[in-house]
Amino acid sequence: MLRIHVSGVDLSRVRMATRPDAMWETILSFHRLRDRRGSTVFGKWRKESRTRLNGEARLLSAVVPPRGYFPDFLTPAGEGAEPLGLDAGIEVLRDTPTDRIRGELALLTGEGAAGRRHTPGSLPEVLAEGRTEPLGRLISTLRAYHRAAVEPYWPHIRASVEADRALRGRALLDGGADELLATLPPMIRWRAPVLEADYPVDRELRLDGRGLLLQPSFFCRGTPVVYRDPGLPPVLVYPVTHPGAPASAEPGPWLGRLVGHTRSAVLRSIGNGCTTSELARRTGVSLASASQHACVLREAGLVRTLRHGSSVLHTLTPLGAALLRGGAPLAVP
Repeated sequence: MLRIHVSGVDLSRVRMATRPDAMWETILSFHRLRDRRGSTVFGKWRKESRTRLNGEARLLSAVVPPRGYFPDFLTPAGEGAEPLGLDAGIEVLRDTPTDRIRGELALLTGEGAAGRRHTPGSLPEVLAEGRTEPLGRLISTLRAYHRAAVEPYWPHIRASVEADRALRGRALLDGGADELLATLPPMIRWRAPVLEADYPVDRELRLDGRGLLLQPSFFCRGTPVVYRDPGLPPVLVYPVTHPGAPASAEPGPWLGRLVGHTRSAVLRSIGNGCTTSELARRTGVSLASASQHACVLREAGLVRTLRHGSSVLHTLTPLGAALLRGGAPLAVP
């Protein structure tokens, strides 16, 4: 069980990450790569990603065990609610003090990895010596792994995180930070003043007025993740809701239906998120018609739909947003 103690000041400083974090997604995806569970969502991704890898998994497994603790320095924190992109995260990792690297790698032989031992000359051993070459090798491996397993799926990852942000943002507007914390996934429970979560070990985390960054993650699964070091900026990484396997990006029969002023107005009206009732009011169509238009746009990969209480919340995917921008390219981390 994880218990996060939230004071009144902390509650006023709870914030949502602005986008997915490239470093967290990279490391957590490596967990999913070696995990046979979640085949509906991750099965096709695992198969495709493995064909692109060229020895990266062997090297990364030396510092990222299949389960339990992995070093905090692999997922550096950004400023405020702005997660780090891959390049910025790599630069922070490169500047990690040797003493910190040595201390966090030492934990891999302790509680987090069930007494795991490193052989002489292994990556953790040479990293702990503070030499630049092993760290450069780790960074090159992280980049190569990210290109193979994360970057090709970034639009879908970003769409999933943005849909979750829209859902939590609606809760924040409706009922403040209390409501936001109460609507987190079911493995996380808000029992003021403590945020409890299912967790592999017993942990107590006191925010002490620092607030809490909520970071939704596509590749987080089952339980949330926090830093092992309580002195680092408090971040709670939690899994987004996966409505199903990623939809194919290949053109389908919906393209012939995606025409007309009404449907264009529906796409524009969804904007930063709205319920079906709000969509009907904004576009001046019936509730049934709004639902049907949203369904077609969802089939087209332009809209994502998540449940919000007794309603559903529609948000744009990166493809839908790009269409409104006139086909501007999608950004990757």
